[in-house]
Amino acid sequence: MTASGGRIDSHTELYGVIGDPIRHSKSPIMMNRAFRETGINGVYMAFHITDDKLEHFVAGVRAMGIRGVNVTIPHKLRIMDLLDDIHESARIIGAVNTIVNDNGKLTGYNTDGIGYVRSLKEEASPQLAGKRITVIGAGGAARGIIYALLQEGPERVRIVNRSAQRAEELASSLSSGSFIIEASSNDRLQEWCGDADIIINTTSVGMFPNVDQSPVPGEWLNPGAVVSDLIYNPLQTAFLHAAAARGCQTHGGLGMFIYQGAYAFEYWTGQPAPAAAMREEVLAALQG
Repeated sequence: MTASGGRIDSHTELYGVIGDPIRHSKSPIMMNRAFRETGINGVYMAFHITDDKLEHFVAGVRAMGIRGVNVTIPHKLRIMDLLDDIHESARIIGAVNTIVNDNGKLTGYNTDGIGYVRSLKEEASPQLAGKRITVIGAGGAARGIIYALLQEGPERVRIVNRSAQRAEELASSLSSGSFIIEASSNDRLQEWCGDADIIINTTSVGMFPNVDQSPVPGEWLNPGAVVSDLIYNPLQTAFLHAAAARGCQTHGGLGMFIYQGAYAFEYWTGQPAPAAAMREEVLAALQG
């Protein structure tokens, strides 16, 4: 998909996203819009890759010279063993969502956390230093986001998860000598949401098609807090509806999706990503 009428020729570079499942992904429409907008001669496709085909796919990336790949569930961890180099942030986070192919050398990055924080600062909370942050969930998404949040100097970060052990393991792995992350089971969810400046849902509770579910009742939220949900389908989750009714500022997950893609685009091309056009394209698809 190029600026010259969408023509694919013998100079077109190939990019893609892999996952299982993958047909729901909005990445191809977003990234192909980015290529058209910037005039880069590239085309971006979705590849349904099951776990048993992952090694074959990586061999294909090398053999075909696929320039860049986004990685989604369930491959973000296992893909790391198949790459030549892992960027420091991705190594600490323990997951890769972006691969850059430099003449057969495959380097893994993680743009989820930095994409999320960029979105949060631009859309809801320009200053994160000194903030009290509660994170709901202790999965891979939480790990990347907390790592990126820690670079901003918050006063404290607390993780609440159904399994206290999983929350404690995540907190322990990201805590440093000068900054201790607290962790708990859902027993302390009400307490830790009630006195937080920023509450972030990193779980899938409320995602389409279960749009009536919410990880936290609205009355548990601190009026005036920023309430953020990683989910972008629906754009306004039940959690965010309840937060708005409580007098909170709300922040949806679309920006994270846009900016994790924007950072990947910049790693691949060395050019600034057309984030506004990318957002416009995804919004049109979600609302259509």
